[in-house]
This record gives sequence, C-alpha cells and structure tokens, in this order.
Amino acid sequence: MAYNRTHVTKPIGKASWPLDTDADVAVSVGTASKELKDFKVKVSYFGAQEGRALGHSVLYLTGVEISLDVDTGRTGKVERSRGDKATWRWGPEGYGAILLVNCDRDNHRSMEPDLTHSQLTSLADLQDMSPMVLSCNGPDKLFDSHKLVLNVSFSDSKRVRVFCARGGNSLSDYKQVLGPQRRSYQVERQPGEQEIRFYVEGLTFPDDDFMGLVYLSVSLVDARELLEVTLFTDTVAFRVAPWIMTPNTQPPEELYVCSVVDEHGSNEKFLEDMSYLALKASCKLVICPRVENRNDRWIQDEMEFGYIEAPHKSFPVVFDSPRNRGLRDFPYKRILGPDFGYVTREIPSAAPSSLDSFGNLDVSPPVTVGGMEYPLGRILIGSSFPKSGGRQMARVVRNFLKAQQVQAPVALYSDWLAVGHVDEFLTFVPTSDQKGFRLLLASPRACLKLFQEKMEEGYGEAAQFDGLKYKEKRTINEMLADRRLQRDSLHAQGEAAPGTAGVGGGVGRWGIRLWSSDGPGRCWGLRRCIDWNRDVLKRELGLAESDIVDIPQLFFRDGSYAEAFFPDMVRALGRVLLGVSAGV
Repeated sequence: MAYNRTHVTKPIGKASWPLDTDADVAVSVGTASKELKDFKVKVSYFGAQEGRALGHSVLYLTGVEISLDVDTGRTGKVERSRGDKATWRWGPEGYGAILLVNCDRDNHRSMEPDLTHSQLTSLADLQDMSPMVLSCNGPDKLFDSHKLVLNVSFSDSKRVRVFCARGGNSLSDYKQVLGPQRRSYQVERQPGEQEIRFYVEGLTFPDDDFMGLVYLSVSLVDARELLEVTLFTDTVAFRVAPWIMTPNTQPPEELYVCSVVDEHGSNEKFLEDMSYLALKASCKLVICPRVENRNDRWIQDEMEFGYIEAPHKSFPVVFDSPRNRGLRDFPYKRILGPDFGYVTREIPSAAPSSLDSFGNLDVSPPVTVGGMEYPLGRILIGSSFPKSGGRQMARVVRNFLKAQQVQAPVALYSDWLAVGHVDEFLTFVPTSDQKGFRLLLASPRACLKLFQEKMEEGYGEAAQFDGLKYKEKRTINEMLADRRLQRDSLHAQGEAAPGTAGVGGGVGRWGIRLWSSDGPGRCWGLRRCIDWNRDVLKRELGLAESDIVDIPQLFFRDGSYAEAFFPDMVRALGRVLLGVSAGV
C-alpha cells in the first residue's frame, strides 16, 4: 500500500490511520488474478477509543498484468522493463529500443524493397524487424468486457509498420496491424493467452521533418459502457537507426568498377589492373558492364556505402545520389538485395549540380574534437564559400545527412573546382600508430617544391604524360617556367605566386587579375582554397599538422574554376592503391 507522505504520517506500531487527513491510498497486487475479484482489501473503522471496530468495508480487486516491452536494454532480446520505456537516450550507457528501416529486399521474386509491402513476403524479413511483446495475463472473463488496443499516432503511422505473430510458421500467420492508414488495432487475445508477439519495421530514415523517434502504446479499455473508458496505457519508444557512412580507412570488402569505351578505346587494361589489386586485397571485384552503366564510368559519384545497425541485426545500405546519369539504375537493380538496403533522396524541382555527386561526400575516421567524441567520424561535404551564393549540394541531401545525427557534417569549400568534389583534394588513409589514420591533402606548394628540388638535382627534363598518345608531355623545367600554371596552383593553395600583388592585390606582375570578377565564390587570390579547408579540417576534426600529409598536385584555371593539371594523386592514393568498397 502506497500513500502520500506529504498529507499523512505513517502510523507507528498498531496505531490506526487518521481519517481527518486528506490521504490518497494506492493499492497494488504482485500477481495477476486467476478469477475476477479474487483479491480483497478489508478496511475497518474505529472510534476515538480503539477497541471494537465500528464498521468494515471490503474492496474487491482483479489483478491484471498489462505490459508492452521492447529491447530497451539493447541486448538483442526483449526483457521486462520497470523503467520509463517511453524515453530514449543515446550512447553505450543509454537505453531505448532501436528500429531498422526495412530497406533491403529479402524476397528474390520482388522488385522493390521490403518496406513497400504491407504483407510479409519472406520469413527471413522478420530478422530485419524489432521484436515487441505484449503481456496480457489475467482472468479470461475480464477480457469479455475489456479490450486491449494498440495505438500509433498519425505522424508515426507513416514511419512504422507492425505485424502480429499468431504462432505459425507460414507467411499468413503474420498480420499487419499498424502502419499507414492503420492507427489502432484491437488485440485478438485468445483464452489463456499471456503473451502476444509483434514485429516492428521502420519505413523511413530520420530526415528534416522526422527526428527519428516513434512511439507505440497499448491501452486497457473498459468497454462495458457506451462511453468507453481507458483504464491503463503503456507506451514504448523506438529510435529509427541512422544511416552511417563508412570511412575508406576500413578494410575493403567489394570493389566496384565500370567497363566503358571512349574515344581512346576501352578500359580493359584498367579492369585487369583492378582485378589484380582486388585479388591481392582479398576483395571481391564487381564490374558494371556498359549495358548497365550506359558508358558512365563515375561509379563513386553515383553511390556511397553505409550501414544500419540494431542489437539484433545490421546490414549495409547503399545511398544512391540524385545525379541520375548513366549509372542511375545500378544501385537499385544490382545492389539492393537480401541484407543489402537502399536509400535515395531526389531533388524535387531543380536539376542536380555537380556538387550533388557523391565524389563530393566523404567521412573521416573516428575523431575527438575538444573533448567531444565522434566514434563514427564526421561527414564531409563540399560547398560554396560561406555566404558567397555559389554552388552547394542539394538541400534535400544535406538535410538527410544532418538528420542522422551521429556523424555531424562539416561543410568544406569545393566550389573553386570545376567539378567541385572534396575527393579532388583530400582523402584518408589508415596507419598503424595510435592515431590510426592520416589526412592526405593536395598541395601545389609541395609539388612546386618537389619539382624545384628535382630540377636542381638534374632531373629537369623528366616529363609528365610521357608516352600518352592524347596528352602533350611536359618536363619539370617547362612546368616550373610556366608562370600561369605556377600562379594558378599557388592561388589554389591560398598563396600568391612570386612577383604578384598577393591576396589583396588587383593586377599581378603579368597583367592578369588575381581573382575572378565574373561571380561570387571564386578563390583566385581573393579567398584561400586548400589552406582555408586545411584550417577547417584541423578545427572540426581535431587534427594537428602531424596528422596531415601534403600530396604534390598542381591546378590550372579554366574560366572561373580550377582543374587538376595531372591525374589526382590524392584520389589515386586513397582509392586505388588502398582500395575501398565504394568503388573507383
């Protein structure tokens, strides 16, 4: 028996409870009743002279056990919880159930992800769902006049689907009871039934309009009167597991490449080389044929790999970019399958820009920034210079990445490049020391220094592009003598070339303006490019100079933008020699 201690003091010994105090008394039972009203509480009333009772009253009770339980402890099993099941907390010391978006395709006869089906199409699909158990122990006669009702809000009904298991092993034994257009379900309890199992699937990832939390509840309703009365409600919370992007410092599992033909012929030699590298890395090679890629070679731009995880299950999920070029159908038709999910975001009105390709999307390894840990790293996206009004990744993609919450995105300045991708000037590689990785960053400064050293050592006639049929070779001497190439490269770095007016100047020594006057966001002398990003990366990823490796690279200006002068060494080192599952 519980009572309100602010209103009444608990009597000592055999003393009686006073009646002149406003006391609220709550009575609870420790087990469910076998029959109706088989528990009773007898109350005796005494006068001022305690002795014989003046009267008695008896409260007859029926004990019923109603509890809705999920994996709040994140052990992979549903256990009875006495805590607050309607709240959710992040972290290893947190609590609350996790829900997977059922975005794979377990039924090979289906052409769509499992979440599009309102009926179960494969028993294997149950492994992708989170279990939920309803305890409903009590006298059978009670449920003749009372009912159990599962409920979900209107907004959450579009984000979750619930199946009820009725004990068999066939698909027909699993019935959808909640979901789109189904906000409540009167539980069909059988006589003597004490537990009913449900399976819950997520239908959508967190996004700009959805923080990721969904709530389900069960209510015991007294249906004896015309106006039904809810006697008790138990509520549980789920958080939809976020899409987590994987860094390319992890060991590769699959390598995706495209077979293409251009004006120079086929890339058969390239595919042979990739096959050799994949074999050495014990990595599966997947070649996308021309009939599927429509001669679109940029598979890294088309898709990015990540995963979703709950205590009971995890599986990879491919994120399909909105670029929608020749490879647009490849992720959906070739990668979506059993235990391999699919997600995409489409731009609602405008056509995609180059910055919407996923060469403009990267993620760091785990980092700690000012005491704040990012155990899954931080996502990096290329954008325009702040407040410049230049090109940006589509808002619908940026909102999706931000809404996942676990890899707080960092915006870098990539709009100075013609293509505008972050992977044109940075990548990460694994190391065996305590840090575990290094950031590779393109550096015209390092390249010009290297060329100067080699020229002084007598290698000035060593040539770039030597032996290529479709590219004019350039010697070190020629490149160092090319003032425009030197100027453009150093401006990309964030410096002024020797003999020019510098960052604040207008016209350089050679009579060429040091910044563009044909639009905002260009960095030619007016704004730093690589060095500006270097500062952002050090600040937002908690990096020291010793964590950064400068990779020699030169850039040249083409109109308002810059392009790499020779094949990008950052991407070559990070994605080809080391290999990543995201493709080449």
